[in-house]
Amino acid sequence: MPVRPKPARVFPGLILLLILASLSACATSPTGRDQLLIFSADDLDAMGVHAFSEMRTQLPEETDPAVNDYVGCVAKAITRQVAAKRDGWEVVVFKDESPNAFALPGGKMGVYTGMLEVAENQDQLAAVLGHEVGHVLAQHANERMSQQQVTSIGLAVAAGTGLDSASMQALGLGAQIGILLPYSRTHESEADIIGLDLMAKAGFDPRESVQLWKNMQKAGGGTPPEFLSTHPSSGTRIDNLIGQMANALQTYNDARARGNKPNCK
Repeated sequence: MPVRPKPARVFPGLILLLILASLSACATSPTGRDQLLIFSADDLDAMGVHAFSEMRTQLPEETDPAVNDYVGCVAKAITRQVAAKRDGWEVVVFKDESPNAFALPGGKMGVYTGMLEVAENQDQLAAVLGHEVGHVLAQHANERMSQQQVTSIGLAVAAGTGLDSASMQALGLGAQIGILLPYSRTHESEADIIGLDLMAKAGFDPRESVQLWKNMQKAGGGTPPEFLSTHPSSGTRIDNLIGQMANALQTYNDARARGNKPNCK
């Protein structure tokens, strides 16, 4: 009888290294960070428009003109600093008590009324919206989807190498904690930096971004350990923002000197 060769043993650590290697850069974010982007901008825009349309069928919208004017005023001041879609953003205020806001590819933005309880003034709301627009400018949705796609392919390849189920579970957890979650925290921190610059350019006081996250910390209650979280802890965010504050204040002072003095009420 011919002797069948045994399959070569594949170590989970090696597979993780292969997955990491596959996440090599093919684009650069606004802060100069290498990115993997598989999907086209048009694809992401279409997804964003569709998701926004679906959300509008599921959540009630705020009808108070004063609230809509206030949020629209802050949003417009922020989006004017964006070269693309400078006047093409659609902003909707949703009646929901969650302190939440989002911006989507395709120029769509949503703000929950609960966020207006946490963001106590125009500058703090500008910090929120600048952060959300920062996600769009840095193509984080594309990058996140691309990372998940490549990681799924890597895990599928690993599943065909004869690893037992326990090893596959450990490998999946390693990919989640070691690859996907840290990238998500990176996205959040990067969006903070981009948002800080956007709000300062628009003439909003960047120092209020720190107070915003203190407010969010109070509103958030208990949170998971940063190691297992898709978001940096509030303390980490605040420290990062303070580290960027000198440049942001210079940008803010220059913007005010140019006449950028928003007065959203």
